[in-house]
Parts: sequence; C-alpha cells; structure tokens
Amino acid sequence: MLDIRLISQDLDGFARRLGRRGGRIDLEPLRALDHKRRALITRGDELRHAKGAAEDAMKTADKKSEAFGQFRDQMRQAALDIKAVEAELEGVLASLNDELLNLPNLPDDAVPEGATSDDNVVVRAWGEKPAFDFEPVEHWTLGEKLGILDFERATKITGPRFTVYRGLGARLERALISFMLDLHTAEHGYTEILPPFMVNADSMRGTGQFPKFREEAFEMEKDGYLLVPTAEVPVTNLHRDEILEAAALPVRYTAYTPCFRREAGSYGKDTRGLIRQHQFNKVELVQFTAPEDSEAAHEALTGHAEEILRRLGLHYRVVDLCAGDLGFSAARTYDIEVWLPGQKTYREISSCSNFRDFQARRAAIRYRAEAGRKPALVHTLNGSGLAVGRTVVALLENGQQVDGSVRIPKALQPYMGGVEIILP
Repeated sequence: MLDIRLISQDLDGFARRLGRRGGRIDLEPLRALDHKRRALITRGDELRHAKGAAEDAMKTADKKSEAFGQFRDQMRQAALDIKAVEAELEGVLASLNDELLNLPNLPDDAVPEGATSDDNVVVRAWGEKPAFDFEPVEHWTLGEKLGILDFERATKITGPRFTVYRGLGARLERALISFMLDLHTAEHGYTEILPPFMVNADSMRGTGQFPKFREEAFEMEKDGYLLVPTAEVPVTNLHRDEILEAAALPVRYTAYTPCFRREAGSYGKDTRGLIRQHQFNKVELVQFTAPEDSEAAHEALTGHAEEILRRLGLHYRVVDLCAGDLGFSAARTYDIEVWLPGQKTYREISSCSNFRDFQARRAAIRYRAEAGRKPALVHTLNGSGLAVGRTVVALLENGQQVDGSVRIPKALQPYMGGVEIILP
C-alpha cells in the first residue's frame, strides 16, 4: 500500500510514476477523498473545541440562568455534530483505504522502461545451452514414457492441470524440496518454516493478493479460509501487526508449501505438462530488512535462488523486469529463466522481488530503529527458491538422453538414494 500522506503532497508525480506500468492511473478519486478527509478532520477539531468551550462556560454559569441553558444546548449540539462527522469520516477512510488497496506499487527508478516481457532486460546468464545429437523432446513426453508423470489419471481424479507423480518422479519432487531447503538453511542463513497451507483474508490482503487477485484464489467460503497461492503469504504474515527489533534484522525465512492457483485469464496457455498447474510445490525465500539494506538483500536473495540452478548444472539467465511487466506489489523484480531444450525456450523458474514498504504498510510490519523513536516500516522481499515442478521440467528436458532416460545431477543423487539415472 502506498502512503496517502506522500501521495497528497505530489499527486501528479505519483500518477506519472505509476503510469510507467502502462495505461493511465486515475488518482482524482483519491484526491477528492483525501480533501474530504482533511476537511472532516478539521471540522471535527473545530467541533470538539466548541464543545469544550461550552462545557467550560457551563462550569462558571448560574445553572438556573438562560446562559447556562444556551451553553448546554451548544454542548449537546456539538456532541451530535461530532458523532455525525466521525461517522462520515469513517466512511471516507474506508473508501480511501479501498482506493489505496487497489493501487499497485511504484516501480523503482532503476526499473527498465517498457510495456511487456519483450522489453525486459537480460542482466546476466550462467552456463551454456546443452548440445544434443538427437532432437530433444518436451518433459510431458519424457515423463509419460518414463512412467513418472501421469496426467491422464490426475485429470480423472480431479480435473485438468493436475498431475500424479509416480515412483522416481515422486522421489525427484521430494528430493528437490529437501535439497533446496537444506542449501538455503545450511549455507544461506535462512530459518525453515512449515506454515499452514490455508490462510485468512487478512493475510492475503497483507501481501497484496487481495483485493486485486481474489478471483485467482481457491476460497473455502464456509470456513473463511483460502488455500495459499505461495508460501510468501503465510510467511510474510508471520510478523503482521508486529514490531521487530532492529538488531534482529535481517530476518530470513525459507518455506516449502504446495501452491494453489486458479490461473485466471491464462486458459489456453501451457495446457500441457507441469508449467501452469492449479497445484504445484515451491520453496520460497522471504526476507525482512531495514530500508537501507533492501537493495543489497534483493541481489543476495536472487543469488541464493540462482545457486540452486548452478548446483544442478542448469543453464539460466536473469532478467530485470520492465515497468509494464512488474507484479502488482513489486517495486523491482528479477526473473530467473531456465533454458528448456525440449520446448526450445527460456521459462521463468523464480521471480525475486523487492516490495520496499508496500507490503509492510498493508500488514503493519515495523521495526524499532532507535530507542525512543517511532517504529518504522520494514522492507519485505521474496523469491522462489525454486518452483519445484518447473525444476523437474528443467531436469527432465536438460538431462534427457537418446534412449529416453534422464540423468540425475550429482548434487541431487544423495537425495535420490544414489539413483544416477531414471530409465524408461
């Protein structure tokens, strides 16, 4: 959430900066509501002053005098007017909050200009595309021939865009989760969290999923809970409405959760395979930092996600998302895109974002910078470390051999019980 005090000081500047995301951002309703808010606050202060003056006058007036009655009437009328102003102000504040909740974050000045993913900027790459002496195939073909992915039975028991992992496929998914968590906790300084896989609406609102993306959530209306779209939601909300001590920062968490998304608006795209599923596993990285440290933390967090791919020997590139391709809550985002030879394209496998104080303001996550000073908002960051299903895709397509078998990277073999190759 953006700060209404800063917006009101430079509304045109905010509109211009938000406009970098594409389209025209109309802040006039916000301006009108803020003017009304200020006027009501001023009117309320005037009425409280008048009420106080009438009460003071009553104390010195003869209770049987006409003046006493006039002061009493003034006090009562002021009290009624105060209640009316407070009720109107409450409605204005609710409308103002709704407007703010629907405004996206400001892009950082360093974010590249552009409207679509075609305008994203490649900032670095690691490794080289693998060479094959045969025509590589897509992961869904490999997985079905290996007997480790069963899309047909998943559709039968649930519906489209679900998968059954079998045998070494299930082992591979589990191995990747453990490998990622072990690396992030042992070498990157993260504390492992196993959060609930259901959250309430306040948690979704705190990280920016609500109200903008409510239609993409799997919601259990009877209970008021929602299946998590990402571990970012429960893990960030661990500290909702809390004040952290400055000495405790940065706070680093990593968590595995299944993720549930309707993928609204994406139908017709990536309908085959594991790329765009309604349910998938992910290991998430979340950090809370002091404002002055968040840029360095963003670079470090992205590097932590990259290290998984380096250990697995997978070629990838890092792209700096342009303003028009930024997510709703992000101020700056690096996408890590892994090369998929079967599909002959790069695909996102991690999205690492700095949200600045956008989520912290929504979720009231603060820290005590100095004793005696008012607590300040932290900066929050998160990134996939990594999306597990898409890592399976990358391993299958990059590790395939001419006979249809798939090699397991050495770093992962201990988690696979020593298995070096998955055979048809």
